[in-house]
Amino acid sequence: MRCGCDPDRRAIRRRGRTSPEEVIRINPYEIMLLIEPEVAEERHGGIIDRVKQIVEKGDGTWISSDTWGRRKLAYEIKHQGEAFYYVLTFDAPAPALHEVTRVLAITDGVMRFMAVNRLPGSSAKMQDDTPQKHDEQFEEPVEAGA
Repeated sequence: MRCGCDPDRRAIRRRGRTSPEEVIRINPYEIMLLIEPEVAEERHGGIIDRVKQIVEKGDGTWISSDTWGRRKLAYEIKHQGEAFYYVLTFDAPAPALHEVTRVLAITDGVMRFMAVNRLPGSSAKMQDDTPQKHDEQFEEPVEAGA
């Protein structure tokens, strides 16, 4: 008597491999988070901790939370001219990101947020704030003489 499932799928299961449907893809993400200036700084930590819990519960990996501090906005949002900026960096499957964005959208005190795919090899922190010097690569120009 045969079972009604696909023979190829049974062979994949027997060999210990996973089928494409069973593979969960982990993506690198970065969220720029703006929090209203009146919100207490203790609450900032609570919001970021909540995001971290959602990422880790969704089988993701928390990488970092960078504080950029209080900065002036390019234009007013909800009659506010300033906000606290944070950059949250993590790796997670798409459903975890969906849950994070859902929670941030309904959280009091969050002005705006934007989630983007992080490029491989990039980091939330810059290695060096000063521009690189390219003087060693080029020789001094030679003045034309008569």
